[in-house]
Amino acid sequence: MLRKLKYTPVLLLSQLPFWLIYILSDISFLFLYYLLGYRKAIVRKNLTASFPEKAISEIKAIEKAFYRHFTDLIFESGKFLSVSEKTIKQRFQVLNPEVFESFFNQGKSLIMYTAHYGNWEWLAAIPLSLSHKVVTFYQPLRSAYYEALMKDTRERFGAMAVPSKKGYKTVVELGSQGALSVTCIIGDQRPKRNSSRHWVKFLNQDTPFLIGADRIARKTNYPVFFPLMKKTSRGHYTLEFVKVIENPIEATAEEIIERYTAILEKAIVEVPHLWLWSHNRWKLKREENE
Repeated sequence: MLRKLKYTPVLLLSQLPFWLIYILSDISFLFLYYLLGYRKAIVRKNLTASFPEKAISEIKAIEKAFYRHFTDLIFESGKFLSVSEKTIKQRFQVLNPEVFESFFNQGKSLIMYTAHYGNWEWLAAIPLSLSHKVVTFYQPLRSAYYEALMKDTRERFGAMAVPSKKGYKTVVELGSQGALSVTCIIGDQRPKRNSSRHWVKFLNQDTPFLIGADRIARKTNYPVFFPLMKKTSRGHYTLEFVKVIENPIEATAEEIIERYTAILEKAIVEVPHLWLWSHNRWKLKREENE
């Protein structure tokens, strides 16, 4: 409790009822989109390059829908700090937990290859639907305050948040202890210039994907799944586990990435505004490393 006191401003905001945080979200949308124009040039550029067949009117419609979802996501992430278990179960429903449970019954751990799609912060509620440990990798933040806040928020329903650099070691240690787990790794972040990467044709563009989750999958031979999220209404989501590959050892690291990106691309094409378009995803060009 004492540790949470330092989060008082965020904690107070998270205590507001959903109807009120959505009023604040609507106001924030107007500010970010019309007044500040937050990353609007990047969003427009990304959407236009990804959907060259769409008219500018369609691009603008997706753009506005993205910003509305984005501001909802900001407030929903804050709300997660104090939302009750009963409420989150009503608003975030895992449709097929039995898929993971069937592997647990076989003594197998799993990897969930995630993305910045839907409400990825609420993935931290998955432990409420599963019988074994959930591990989430994260990139440390420059601010110790915000990193502690993020870690405490993501762990409040039982997930174990570990820095990415310690991720593989943690997975191995859990396995050596005989503990079954689900390891969540975000796969759609832009690789750093000095990082290993695999190039894929993704959303009509040459796109680098970080090599990492695929290697862990092959080393452990843990089945890999993608969490397909759908926004059924404002503040309500469903999650379906979609299989990427059952036996990673039978594929190359590149093939695993390509299977993952195919599933992610399909989800984005079907409901584009749920992806994080404000990220400068295509800043790194292929010719820079050829």
